[in-house]
Amino acid sequence: MEFLSYLLTGISLGSVYAIIALGYTMVYGIAKMLNFAHGDVIMVGGYVVFIGMNQIGLPPILAIIVAMGVCTLLGIVIERVAYKPLRGASSLAVLITAIGVSYLLQNMALLIWGSTPKSFPSVVSIPKITVGTLSISGETIVTIVVAALIMVGLTFFINKTKIGHAMQAVAEDKGAAQLMGINVDVTISITFAIGSALAAIAGALLCSSYPLLQPTTGAMPGIKAFVAAVFGGIGSVPGAMVGGILLGIIESLSKAYISTQLSDAVVFSVLIVVLLVKPTGLLGKKIHEKV
Repeated sequence: MEFLSYLLTGISLGSVYAIIALGYTMVYGIAKMLNFAHGDVIMVGGYVVFIGMNQIGLPPILAIIVAMGVCTLLGIVIERVAYKPLRGASSLAVLITAIGVSYLLQNMALLIWGSTPKSFPSVVSIPKITVGTLSISGETIVTIVVAALIMVGLTFFINKTKIGHAMQAVAEDKGAAQLMGINVDVTISITFAIGSALAAIAGALLCSSYPLLQPTTGAMPGIKAFVAAVFGGIGSVPGAMVGGILLGIIESLSKAYISTQLSDAVVFSVLIVVLLVKPTGLLGKKIHEKV
């Protein structure tokens, strides 16, 4: 039962990583950009939910919807201001810009909300379920269910809608997509918007399970979610989900059976081994360039 408890905790944590990783993998798959400011959008979403619930008195669902709206606008602004002018620039320039945006968001949060960690109220009101000696928290149940629903919904959206088909076309060949009448700029903006909205949900679920909110809250989860995206195969939506859940399980079991201090080292070591064996990630596909 103890192993099962750690496993469920890992799946719950991995589900949060998976939701965040979906934002990374969508942006990279379509715009070929690594948005390292994505983790800080999670933090902004957490603060918006916190303010909505604690200071305005909104119900949790409504606070999350408001946070999704704020983060969606933030994602679009970041893409238009920071990344769109660099569409034809080198990957190094984009990477440096992304790091700059990340620090900008962290320091703005520091100025607005201060450095004192805030106790985050859970957005989940479901009581824990006890089966024998196994106790499953409401946060764990909701996080796993929400991640599964997002995965199904996103897969349907990409494969069955006109915008989803446009995203696939832009991911395949921007030039050809533009010749076919697809607005590449709008498609990329929509991708950033969807990823940022998902980041708001991830921020609410993450802070509900680990209830301390501060300007650096999204930094490490953001890095681990990027690792999860690479682990599963960056650019692959199912890969982000699989990579996130596996990463969460590895981290949880490492903390339980190896060391809480070494758990992060174990996670990154597993990533290195996977990339040495399969550089494209677990579900990633090798791309052959035409000459």
